[in-house]
Amino acid sequence: MAEITKFEPGAQQTPRWFWLVFFALTVFVYFFGLTLPLLGPDEPRYAEVGREMFLRNDWITPTLGGFNWFEKPALLYWLEIVSYQIFGVNEFAARCGPALCGLGTIISVWLLCRKATSNSDFANWSALVAASTVGIIAFSRGASFDIVVTFPLTAAMAGFIIYRARDGSRSLPLVCFYFFIGVALLAKGLIGLLFPIGIIILYHVFVWRLPDKRFLLSLSWGFPIILVVAASWYLPMYLRHGETFIDEFIIQQHFQRFLSNKYQHPQPFIFFFWVLPLMTIPWLPFLLISLGQTIRGFVKRIRKVSETSDGSLKASVDGVVEIQTRSSPLVKICYAWVLIPLLFFSLSGSKLPGYILPAVVPAVILAAIQIYRLQGKSETIRRLVLTAAIATFVVVICSLIFVVPRFARHETVKGLIATANADGYNDLPVAGFIVASHNAEFYADGRLLRDSDGRQHRFGSVSELKEYVDLHSDRPLLILSPLELVHHLTNSELIRTDVLEDNGEVAIVLVRRR
Repeated sequence: MAEITKFEPGAQQTPRWFWLVFFALTVFVYFFGLTLPLLGPDEPRYAEVGREMFLRNDWITPTLGGFNWFEKPALLYWLEIVSYQIFGVNEFAARCGPALCGLGTIISVWLLCRKATSNSDFANWSALVAASTVGIIAFSRGASFDIVVTFPLTAAMAGFIIYRARDGSRSLPLVCFYFFIGVALLAKGLIGLLFPIGIIILYHVFVWRLPDKRFLLSLSWGFPIILVVAASWYLPMYLRHGETFIDEFIIQQHFQRFLSNKYQHPQPFIFFFWVLPLMTIPWLPFLLISLGQTIRGFVKRIRKVSETSDGSLKASVDGVVEIQTRSSPLVKICYAWVLIPLLFFSLSGSKLPGYILPAVVPAVILAAIQIYRLQGKSETIRRLVLTAAIATFVVVICSLIFVVPRFARHETVKGLIATANADGYNDLPVAGFIVASHNAEFYADGRLLRDSDGRQHRFGSVSELKEYVDLHSDRPLLILSPLELVHHLTNSELIRTDVLEDNGEVAIVLVRRR
């Protein structure tokens, strides 16, 4: 596995200064605009969980609003705690760890391709493609777990591929393989173990042989490495919370999330079959070329086997082996790497776009192989690819300056809470009307009214609001209401209201006793 295949690059090599400038530009783009308001329901919640752990100096138990929050492992929260200590509690600090994981993913791709092919130029092109892939850029900018698990999974697979490329002559790549599986378990749970093992099994099915003896023996010391790394959080969590942790984190957040629609993210089986290609933009055409060549080669060899087979079982088996062993080992492992997450999440009862991010990396490598071949033969393609990469960065930067802030204004309550605070209402409790605003978790921390199970309290009617303000007659209440429902509050004779501000989607309303 020392080489991908025979490359035929052109005589002109991209100068070293370009790669240095592109790396610096990549770092700039991945950190640019991280100060924008937290968006959606997940970013504010995860940022708030990290803040609560930071303020308590508790590295073990995730909480939200003071209630246990066992939805995800602790790695993202640890990254946030460290960033909060360095940069203070703000949006940049909440997103800094994921941005670093995005850069770590790109570096892992470079190292993987460099060691697997002994071709530094191909490694540079692969890193360029990975760095300018829309899916990787987008999820590296959010305070969420998808890129945080993608990095250690990529690093783990890099360790295994480097081990195979060196014909198993060194153990350090395998140590990295097992270590980063442990980190992946800390990032997003059991898929951190299932995916690497599943990928390796499928890869050996593709090459139609058992893993080598050295790798099989390494399991005896590799799994203890995984356990030691993962136990840094799982063990103290179990010791502190016992069966509650097992039930909520393992049973509910793993098995029930996979087997049911309990968490209300249903999508059809083919959902990720179109989400994955979209995430590889702008390199989707090259991925399709790679897929097309693989399918044509497979069909061609099947026909060849059919024409030459004598009908015996042995001939059929030999034909399958021939089909499977002619293509590059790196190509095979990339296809296994794509298929395991793709099939796993397609079978899941809960589907969100970010779930498939770990499969974007091998898809990008497949595209990079085609890009490297073609740019070596055509100066036009070479310039087109470089232009596409730079243009992607320019579009991202321009979007963050001119487009995203306008979108963010309607998607965040940061400005609404700031207005209320500026008007002197910075100590009033906050609640939702009809619906809850998960975005408020970070911006109204410590002030959200909650039910006994820890969920945000939502007032379902004006009469219910009246009961509350009558009971707390000396203290008004801030209500976050969808704009189309505000008239139910302002037209009511049961309460006094004052609309402080709206963001086009949600209004913040001061509610008093009449």
